[in-house]
Amino acid sequence: MNLSHPSKVTGLTLIELMITIAIMSILVTAVGPMVRDILIQNRLIGQINELSAVIQLARHSAINEQATSIVCPSSDFANCTLDWDLPKMAFLDLDNDGVRGVNEEIIAGTSRSISHYNLTGPAGVISFQGNGVVATPSTLRLCHDSNEPQFARAVTVSLQGRVRVSQDTNNDGIHETNAGDNLSCL
Repeated sequence: MNLSHPSKVTGLTLIELMITIAIMSILVTAVGPMVRDILIQNRLIGQINELSAVIQLARHSAINEQATSIVCPSSDFANCTLDWDLPKMAFLDLDNDGVRGVNEEIIAGTSRSISHYNLTGPAGVISFQGNGVVATPSTLRLCHDSNEPQFARAVTVSLQGRVRVSQDTNNDGIHETNAGDNLSCL
């Protein structure tokens, strides 16, 4: 046994460990809510972009094919329903009966709205005519279950058929309607 070279003991002292835990708890407390908000915002953006893309494709298909194009929620991709939280389908309504027939191909579709998010839409289908206009303007509003206004988004279809995604034009953290009013989830 050689006593001239004592072995080194490495590790943390109790004070160092307590300081590390205190710093970590401060970081988790400060950063935790921001991470939640970022995740909610990213899911909202993904859902709204998917919905907007399907509606725009339906409009372009109606113009290109000079036929009526319909966007609606559906549980089976055969029949339209009124529950906008269900998957959405877009199809060319070749016989103009407002119903997807067996020979009417689906041109686009979306997934079901993800959990903890609610999508409200018109009390009927969105129907584009061959020139790209709609008979009734529509607004689809997507909200998080928390109903916090900063987590509200909307897709608006004007009478001319233009599809617009809501924006926060006044930079207050809340998106606005076409009229400039803050979107609300209540």
